[in-house]
Amino acid sequence: ALRPGRSRAIRLGAGSDPAAPRPQQGPGRREDETVRRSLLKLWREMGPGGPSSITLAMLSAVVGLGIPVLWRLPAVLRDARRDERAPADLILVLGRELREDRPTPVFRARLEHGARLLREGWAPRILVSGGVTGDSRRSEAEAGCELLLAQGLPESAVLMEAGSRHTLENLFNVRETLRRQGWQRVILVSDPLHLARAATVARGLKLDIVLSPAADCPPLRGTPGWLLRAAHEAFLLHWYHVGMLYSRAIRS
Repeated sequence: ALRPGRSRAIRLGAGSDPAAPRPQQGPGRREDETVRRSLLKLWREMGPGGPSSITLAMLSAVVGLGIPVLWRLPAVLRDARRDERAPADLILVLGRELREDRPTPVFRARLEHGARLLREGWAPRILVSGGVTGDSRRSEAEAGCELLLAQGLPESAVLMEAGSRHTLENLFNVRETLRRQGWQRVILVSDPLHLARAATVARGLKLDIVLSPAADCPPLRGTPGWLLRAAHEAFLLHWYHVGMLYSRAIRS
């Protein structure tokens, strides 16, 4: 059922409320905590089979001298440049972990691109997906919808899904919403280098998607940070495929 969210956007499905306030941390401890959270998020990305699948992905990458990861890199780079925008039922902006309860520059660029697509008339509504992650006290979706509403988008067109913690859960929960509402085509919005993995997961869930990368997202194309992120996404895409093969092998 649809019900009003605290940010005046429409909340879809079961949201997640943050736990009690967490203690403040100094800069050094915050950096350590960021690394720890990233590793834990990476570990559980494939759910209960995560430890086994990531071990297999790492072993295959090492034994294969990095070739399995390099094999996935062209897909990451290709989808980073592919803008397929077309009329759709919904614009989906994937969430990104907040910093101090605010959208990061990457998340903000995703949101602003989604808002442009809505204003241009590519879809009648926009949905921001993402729950409470890291040390935030509110969900990614709530923070994202707040920014969209502050930019003047109509409340009736701004939706949120606040119960997911990572890309797989984002898309799984959105699939349930699409089925309930009878919506079909989705414009998938994320930062360019994330789109190949997000699109692969979405297509694995049988979603009808077209891609539209938020081209203004940092890091700048061709910089060391961009190259590192591209390699990181290539490994995560490799991990996804290994995880799917492992799941089929054990009939999970």
